[in-house]
Amino acid sequence: MAGRKPAMTFCVLFEVAKRMFPSDKVSWTRRTLCAGLFALILLPHPGSAAGGNATGPKSVSPLAMLTIHVLKVSPRGGDVRVALYNSQTYALDNADPVADAVVPAHPGETVVTLAGVKPGIYAVKLFQDFNRNGQFDMSWIGLPLEKYGFSNDARPTFSEPPFEATRFELRPGTNAIAIHLQ
Repeated sequence: MAGRKPAMTFCVLFEVAKRMFPSDKVSWTRRTLCAGLFALILLPHPGSAAGGNATGPKSVSPLAMLTIHVLKVSPRGGDVRVALYNSQTYALDNADPVADAVVPAHPGETVVTLAGVKPGIYAVKLFQDFNRNGQFDMSWIGLPLEKYGFSNDARPTFSEPPFEATRFELRPGTNAIAIHLQ
């Protein structure tokens, strides 16, 4: 019965029970209960190996949840765009973040939550996207037109701060950091 879906397996077992107990001798309810019992015995159970042999509980690596309190959010509105990077992807311009989120900006403070992240060493980059175009807008001379921030409130000089200045440890369970927009 391995590889079959539970509902399909139950139907097959119901037909087997129907043949074992013809309708003139056993009621429909008894055949259904018998098929259900067969299904419980033959189908693998959650937490067991695919063959039905129990191997004990599966070891699940605990995940982390990161709550980011974004402070000094402008009343100009738009969205707050948050991206979480590891050391390999932080400095790359077009790298995909480990996790990201886009939430509506609330003046003063906006809270963003990233859930289901593997614990490790990370850095956060974020900005308030005033015009909701999905891009960090800069002037023609390269100055930021939108508010931005980094984990550890790291300040850029002529480019974004290095990973070492923005890194933090994300531990299993609930974590929280605060970032002030600049």
